[in-house]
Amino acid sequence: MIRQTPYEPGTPSYADLASPDLDASLAFYGALFGWTAEASTEPEAMGYTVFKLGDAAVAGLGPTFGDMPPHWNTYVTVANVDAAVATAAAAGGQVMAEPFDVFDAGRMAVIADPGGAALSLWQSRDHIGAEVRMEPNTLCWHELNTRDPEAATAFLGTLFGWEARPVGAPGMDYTELRLGETGVAGLIVMDENWPADVPSHWMVYFAVSDCGAAAARVAELGGEVHVPPTDIPGVGQFSVVADPHGAVFSVIALNDTTS
Repeated sequence: MIRQTPYEPGTPSYADLASPDLDASLAFYGALFGWTAEASTEPEAMGYTVFKLGDAAVAGLGPTFGDMPPHWNTYVTVANVDAAVATAAAAGGQVMAEPFDVFDAGRMAVIADPGGAALSLWQSRDHIGAEVRMEPNTLCWHELNTRDPEAATAFLGTLFGWEARPVGAPGMDYTELRLGETGVAGLIVMDENWPADVPSHWMVYFAVSDCGAAAARVAELGGEVHVPPTDIPGVGQFSVVADPHGAVFSVIALNDTTS
């Protein structure tokens, strides 16, 4: 595995799952991706667990609170969380969780863009985020699904310095969000075909070697396949799935030229 170095500020770097049943989620993702688990020994961590592939941290797992639905969270590395939160608030975002320290791992906050899509900010210390990416069974992409792309891209440009560049082929409207010349995330416009009750949100993608097999395995393990394996010309094949608690994520088998 190729180890990740510390992430440049403005780069999506991690994802974690909020689950109502940590043991069940450990079993599901362990069976799907071959992940093992390393739980925090700090009582205040409330069972927070790092998913590992081999000895590399690849994602996280923590409990849901109150009426919070199960979901995957996207994290973006920043140089200074407190300054980033101030910038987000001034740019029309919502501060959902004020900056706080996560033991010696780092410092974080949770914000939402003007359209309501939540995003976590991460200032790393001992924990850089995902230590391996872009390999089978690891995090590979983050994508904003939004009903207000103009407001979202303006906000993300102010906050992270991202530039929005359309990259869609005929019949496929897609925007790449770039930090300099590097594509760091994607954006899809939620049109009238999306159910009205689905809010703007971030989607996380995990790389797999075989999309069809991964989607079938999700179903076997009690999850649900929302979008069956679908080809993306020049990129690979993806599927939108959900775990048994309803947390939605995507799996994608990338072509060799894009992996």
